[in-house]
Amino acid sequence: MAQRSESDRLADETWLQRTIRKPEIGAFVVMIVIIVALTAASNGKAFNALGLKNNIQIISQYGIIAIGAAMLMIAGEFDLSIGSMIGFAGMSMALMLKWGLPFGLGEATPLMAFALTLAMTLAIGWAIGTIVVRSGLSSFIVTLGFLFFLRGVTEVAFRLINKSTQVSGLPDFKEESWVAWSFGGEVFGWFYDAWFWLGQRFVDMGFERTDQWFLLGGNLNRRGTQWVEGFDARFFWFILIAVVASFVLSRTKLGNWIFATGDNKESARANGVPVNKVKVGLFMFTAFCATIFAACQVFENNTADAAKGNLMELFAIAIAVVGGTLMTGGFGSILGVVFGAITVGLVSNAVFFIPAIDGAWFRVFLGAILLAAVFANERIRKRITGGI
Repeated sequence: MAQRSESDRLADETWLQRTIRKPEIGAFVVMIVIIVALTAASNGKAFNALGLKNNIQIISQYGIIAIGAAMLMIAGEFDLSIGSMIGFAGMSMALMLKWGLPFGLGEATPLMAFALTLAMTLAIGWAIGTIVVRSGLSSFIVTLGFLFFLRGVTEVAFRLINKSTQVSGLPDFKEESWVAWSFGGEVFGWFYDAWFWLGQRFVDMGFERTDQWFLLGGNLNRRGTQWVEGFDARFFWFILIAVVASFVLSRTKLGNWIFATGDNKESARANGVPVNKVKVGLFMFTAFCATIFAACQVFENNTADAAKGNLMELFAIAIAVVGGTLMTGGFGSILGVVFGAITVGLVSNAVFFIPAIDGAWFRVFLGAILLAAVFANERIRKRITGGI
C-alpha cells in the first residue's frame, strides 16, 4: 500500500485544523478574551466614545512600528533601533519647523520637514541593512549599536543646536497644512457622527442617558451634545500600512521573497531571490514606520522630545511575537500583528479604566503572554515542518 504524501494529508484536513495552523489564531483568541474581560471589568467604559478613541490611539502607535518589525522578523532579522529612530525623526522634524531648513535655506513647511526627515531615516535604514548583509554580523548586535548611537547623537546634537532635548510651543500647523493634518488631525469622523445620531434617537425614544453607555449613545456629553468627533490620524496610517503590508506578503512576489529569505536564505539565494536587497529594503521599511510614528506625535502634540520612542523596539518585537511571528523567521502574518497590537494596547491602557489595577501588572501580563506565544509559535512551526 502506497504511503500518503504530505499534500494528501493537508488536503484531508478540516477547516478547523487548517485554521489552527494559521499564525494569527492564538493572537485572535487572546484578543477576544481581553476585550470581553476589559468590557466587563470597566463596566463598558473602556469602549465608550472616549475610551474607544484612547484605546485606538495606543493600539495604532504600537501597530505601526510592530508591522515594520514583523516584516523584518519574517525575513529572519531584528531591528532594535526603532525606538531611537522615533526620537531622532521627531526632533529632526520639530527643529526644522522651529528654526528652519539646514544651512539657512529658509523656512520649513511641514511637507519639507517630513520629506527631509524621511530621507535621513531611510538613509540610516539603508546603512543599517547594508552593514548587516555586507558584514555578516548579527542584526541584533548591529541594531543594538545603532540604538545607542542614534539616541546619543540625537541628545548631544540637538542639545547643542536647541540648548535642550525638547522642542515645545510649535504652531498648530494642522490648521493650514494638509500634511500636518494628515498626521495630527482626526479621521473617520463619520463613525462618531453616526454614534451621536444613534444616541440621540435613543434619547428621543425615552431611554435614560448615562455616562456608562457602551453603544447606546455613548457619544453624548452631559449637555446632550457630541463630545468625541473622530479618531487620531495615526489610526488611518495604521490601517494603511497594515493593508499594504498584508497585500505585499500574501499577494506579491516580494512577499514570497520575504518568506523564503527568512526560511532559508541560502536556498532562497540559490533560487534567484535577491536576499540582500530584500533585507536592506525591510530595514528601510522599519525606518519608514518609525518616521510615520514620529510625525504623528509631532503634528498632533506640536512638541518633540529626544527621549520619545524609548523601549518601543521591544514592544514592537513583543507584539510581532504575540501576533504569531516566529523569532527564527519564515513565518508570520500582518493580521496576527494587528491582533497582537490590539491585545497589548488594550492591556496597557486598562489601568486608566480600572484604577484598582497596578500599572506594573501590564509588564507581568506582557512577559507571560510573550512566553506563551513563543511556545505556541514553536509548536505551530513543528506541526507545519513535520517536527524539523
